[in-house]
Amino acid sequence: MIGRIHGKLVEKHPPQILVEVQGIGYELDVPMSTFYQLPATGSEVALFTHLVVREDAHQLYGFATEPERRAFRQLLKISGIGARTALSVLSGLSVSDLREAVTAQDGGRLTKIPGIGKKTAERLLLELRDKLDAVSAAPAAARGDGQAGDITDALLALGYNEREAAWATKQLPAGVAVAEGIRQALKLLSKS
Repeated sequence: MIGRIHGKLVEKHPPQILVEVQGIGYELDVPMSTFYQLPATGSEVALFTHLVVREDAHQLYGFATEPERRAFRQLLKISGIGARTALSVLSGLSVSDLREAVTAQDGGRLTKIPGIGKKTAERLLLELRDKLDAVSAAPAAARGDGQAGDITDALLALGYNEREAAWATKQLPAGVAVAEGIRQALKLLSKS
């Protein structure tokens, strides 16, 4: 899979752009939030990407930030939501706005997006309820020291959501070993 692309921005025609990398031009569809952040044509650009392979086409989607790409991937996991709809959602709302709408269970904000009706908005709210915390979470290195990040990652892998994992990790003493930290965090989570 193509995970990132870095090259010269050759064309911009919303929502599609063309990025040339060592003589090869890659067409990418981008959400409008990314499109507005792009530099002028002829400038260097780096984007996170997601490749969708279908029977009849290979589509490459580009994103300015990793949380945008994670949100896009989370949207694709929802039944009935395709790449175009996911792109529309991210064009209509930033990742933080989407997270706020889901937290507040505000379907009205979602129905303002072209192509999102009441039923689709309700499905998005239901499916994304516990998943957007992990989408917007910082990578392990940014969550604290390496040990705390490893403990949090282990809790996430065990099925706890980002909020629970972050709460349990914060309760641990500083400098605790990873294995011991996981044991203590699991005890804390089993009591809550």
